[in-house]
Order: sequence, then structure tokens, then C-alpha cells
Amino acid sequence: QVQLEESGGGLVQPGGSLRVSCVASGINFSRYIAAWHRQAPGKRREMVALVTNVGTNYAESVEGRFTISRDNAKNTVDLQMNGLKPEDTAVYYCNLYFGRSENYWGQGTQVTVSS
Repeated sequence: QVQLEESGGGLVQPGGSLRVSCVASGINFSRYIAAWHRQAPGKRREMVALVTNVGTNYAESVEGRFTISRDNAKNTVDLQMNGLKPEDTAVYYCNLYFGRSENYWGQGTQVTVSS
């Protein structure tokens, strides 16, 4: 059974930093593209960043502020978020996918940026 468990969300002031982490179990982790998505209230879920075994990609809104990383030995994917803005407030979801037929999601962790 595949499980993705996120942690590290919380409340932070504008300009602050947070790190969210995801650990996967029951899966051949290194085979998958790993990504973080987010969904703000009343908005569609959007991809924030993804990491393969050869590179990364970021949404324009977070480029230069967020860093995604993975550790295939520990089955983890992390998102370091710096320079947080109120518009970064959302539920952040961990996602692993391979092709069209294999797609796994965590339950999400809340990130709130507010003074």
C-alpha cells in the first residue's frame, strides 16, 4: 500500500521560511517524478515544483524563493520555502507520478503566511 505523509506546515510571518517534507512508503520511490502542489481557498490546485532524478522545475510564482529536493535513499521529497508571501497560503500536497497511470497524493499540510 502506497502512503505519502507530509509534515512541516504551519503559520509563518511574511518574509519568513518554512520547510515541508514528504516521506513515501510502499513504493519504488526513485522511479517516480516527485512534486509539490498547492491549493488555496477558492482556487484550483497548481503545481509548485517538481524534481526528477536529473533536474527540477518551478512555477514562475515561486522561482528563486522555493527549492525542491529529494533523497531516494530515504524516500523523501522536501520543499524549502523562503521569502514567503501571503499569497503562498495554501494546502500543500506531495505528489508522486509515473506516466499517466501511476499517480499518488498525500493528504496535504496547511501553510499560512500572515502577520
